[in-house]
Amino acid sequence: MIDLKLLRASPGQVRAALARRGDPALTRLLDEIEALDMKRRTLTAQLDTLKAERNDAAKADALAAKSQGGLPAAIVAERKKLGDRITALESELRQIETTLEAKALFVPNSPLSDVPDEVTVLRSWGTPAPKGGKPHWEIAEKLGILDLPAGAKLAGSGFPVLKGQGARLARALINFMLDLHTREHGYTEVEPPFLVRREVMIGTGQLPKFEADVYRTTDDLFLIPTAEVPVTNLHRDEILDGTTLPVGYAAYTPCFRREAGAAGKDTRGLLRVHQFDKVELVRFCRASDSPAEHEKLTGHAEAVLRRLELPYRVAVLAVNDFGFAAAKTYDLEAWAPGVGQWLEVSSSSTFTDFQARRANIRCRSRPGEKPEFVHTLNASGVALPRTIAALLETNQQPDGSVVIPPALVPYVGTDRIA
Repeated sequence: MIDLKLLRASPGQVRAALARRGDPALTRLLDEIEALDMKRRTLTAQLDTLKAERNDAAKADALAAKSQGGLPAAIVAERKKLGDRITALESELRQIETTLEAKALFVPNSPLSDVPDEVTVLRSWGTPAPKGGKPHWEIAEKLGILDLPAGAKLAGSGFPVLKGQGARLARALINFMLDLHTREHGYTEVEPPFLVRREVMIGTGQLPKFEADVYRTTDDLFLIPTAEVPVTNLHRDEILDGTTLPVGYAAYTPCFRREAGAAGKDTRGLLRVHQFDKVELVRFCRASDSPAEHEKLTGHAEAVLRRLELPYRVAVLAVNDFGFAAAKTYDLEAWAPGVGQWLEVSSSSTFTDFQARRANIRCRSRPGEKPEFVHTLNASGVALPRTIAALLETNQQPDGSVVIPPALVPYVGTDRIA
């Protein structure tokens, strides 16, 4: 949620930051928000004056009624007129506040000043194999571990079915990642609902702007597009003990996305699907710790890829490439030699206090201290479909088998899928 106090105090700063996102409609939206905010403050001042007048009149009327045995009809009528005026202004103020809040929900987060104008690769790990070999869907089909036609029969395209060793590989990856993040990185594991209320989706920024991209049930519950949504909202409307921060949660969930804007993109195999599994990492911290926490979080996601021995690179996204709620995002991309592409397997983002304002998540370290909004961060730790794709293509053998990375062998129960 946009900080209206900051917009009021430094409108040029806010406008300049948001202008970097390259959306000309934001200028008009900010104009409307500023006008509504000014109208709200004017109405609030008028109401304060009228209510003070009413309070003073009530005291005088009480004395007059006691001494005179009642109030003249003209005074009663005047007081009623004052009360009606207050009621009318309160109604107008509620309408203004409702409209202002609705419009403010469509304003994205301001990017941090160090976010580049062009995507920039920061570092890489491992030696990518030369482009070549089979793509993962051919490897998986030959091994009998991926059944795309069955998924299409059940739910349509974009809903793959993993079978046999493929299903075991997915389960092994989930358990491996949860163990890594909870045992070595200090996260608390949670298992949240996969359906959430509308206000929960608003809290993390998916709604109202991106309702077309998510699945909604008839009773206005939403299938989660990521565990970020329920896990961040675990602390909705709470004041956290600042001395316990930072805190982190790890959650495995299926994720559901319509991918309404994916027309024309590569949808073969596991590259772009509507339902997929993911381990998500969510962190809460004080504002002063936010930059360091973002680097730490990104490192936790990188650790997964290093343990899996998958060559990868880390890129900081350009200012107009990352999500609505984010202030800065790193993408982790694993190399897939079969398709000859770097596949995004994790996005690591800091949201500053944007989500905390929408979900009303605050903290304080001492009794009586004024609460402040926390900063929220999250990263995929990591998403399964493209990780499986990269793993199959990187570790494919001439005989059609796939070697399992040593870190996964205890979870899969074999060192090779054949």
